Amino acid sequence: MNVLVIDDSPDSIVIARACLAKEGLDVFWATSGRTGLAAAKKNKPDLILLDVNMPDMGGFEVCRELKANPELCMIPLVFLTGRDSPEDRVRGLDNGAVDYVIKPFDAVELRARVRAALRTKRLQDLLIQFAHIDPLTGLGNRRALMERLHQEWMRIQRHGGSVAFVMADVDHFKQINDTHGHHTGDRILSEIAKVIMKQCREIDFPTRYGGDEFAIVLPNCDTQGATQMAQRCRRTVEEATLLEDRANVAATLSFGIADSQGAPCEENLVKEADEALYRAKQAGRNRIASRDEATHTVDAPD
Repeated sequence: MNVLVIDDSPDSIVIARACLAKEGLDVFWATSGRTGLAAAKKNKPDLILLDVNMPDMGGFEVCRELKANPELCMIPLVFLTGRDSPEDRVRGLDNGAVDYVIKPFDAVELRARVRAALRTKRLQDLLIQFAHIDPLTGLGNRRALMERLHQEWMRIQRHGGSVAFVMADVDHFKQINDTHGHHTGDRILSEIAKVIMKQCREIDFPTRYGGDEFAIVLPNCDTQGATQMAQRCRRTVEEATLLEDRANVAATLSFGIADSQGAPCEENLVKEADEALYRAKQAGRNRIASRDEATHTVDAPD
């Protein structure tokens, strides 16, 4: 883990570096508020130690800037200061700091407070991670999907390129649940998730959209490339069977695909993939349909 020290005192930086090196932490530093903000934006540290009194930009102002930035606001911040009044402590904590260390600080105390702050950060990261993961399949959930799709959409708006979006639905899933029970249905979903993960590239982002639906964000990909990936998934699922209570249980998938070419917004991309999925279902299931095929469904089997 890495720690950013923002302090205009070279002596304080040297002492803090020496203390934190014993904790096995990577320490980098800035000697002014403005350069500290730039360093935080560039490196996104796990923890920031921030001096209150700096000539160009005070610590409280730096703190407000950090907490106003969505990408930096969750980084825990510990104030370092020689001012020990209750008013200053309250002001620092009210601004969003997790702790307040008085200079000249004791090395043992500083390390203990840093360890406590980093423990909080690790728990916070776990909570954020779990909030974005579907517990049954281990894939990202719908919230994670929409955040990732938004990131990719912003990327192509700034730098060009493309992104494809795939929706997949388990055919006759209610019948599977009614016939074999929800436990079998859950196992089917888990096995399909493994198939999808295996067929995706490292940069792709597969998720459980909800219920028996899956969705995949494919950066730097168009409809043709997404169709090839969906075809591999479709065939693998079609050929597999799950042994449950001495009975073979089979499932198939239908797919809807759209890409960013000509799409006015990310919401439209989702809508067009969903409409393509509906056409695949209407045409007989176990098929792949794309936005580009406006009047008919692409029959996936060769």
